[in-house]
Amino acid sequence: MEKQSSNFYDTLKWLIGRISLTVWMIIASVLLLAFVVIFGLVWLNKDNHISLEENDKIELSPTQVRSIENIGEWEFLAISDEELIDTVRRGFFGDDELSRIYYGTLRLGVNLHEAKPGWIKVEKDTITATLPPIKLLDNDFIDEAKTQSFYEDGSWSEADRAALYKKAYQKMKQRCMNKQNIASAEQNAADQFDRLLRSMGYENVKVRFNKSNQ
Repeated sequence: MEKQSSNFYDTLKWLIGRISLTVWMIIASVLLLAFVVIFGLVWLNKDNHISLEENDKIELSPTQVRSIENIGEWEFLAISDEELIDTVRRGFFGDDELSRIYYGTLRLGVNLHEAKPGWIKVEKDTITATLPPIKLLDNDFIDEAKTQSFYEDGSWSEADRAALYKKAYQKMKQRCMNKQNIASAEQNAADQFDRLLRSMGYENVKVRFNKSNQ
């Protein structure tokens, strides 16, 4: 009986030893395989890398450019003026005189339909708009309904009155289209374009003007 028990325990110990050795061989094989796979992946991807970069480049779509150009004429300064214009006609029996008061409003601004190709562009983080020169938006600026006769003596024709009107027109234009008013209109244009482009998401804005040929 005791001999049978001894043989049983010896057999059990042998089986446990065999099973343990087999398990350890399997574990070692798995670890070795995993090491080979990991080493192979590292070797194959040694030249690959992942990097995160912030893209600060701003874009301007053709649709946005057209939407701005479609504004057309944009007024930046309005100047009200009045002129007293007179003319005298010398005569043998006396002089004839005609005096009239003219009122007008001259509107200064730009016509975006006259902007040159590429007038608005993006360079790095800055958007630059080069506007057409400041101009007189409406050439019919004299309000004829408000024109008043200040003094009239003698007989005057429509041609005489037309000549007086032309004189008033030139004087108004010369008085109001001066460097100071043009500079004021440019400043207003720069401020308003700055606000417009910033509202579209652009932070760094530059506004310039083409030089007038006149």
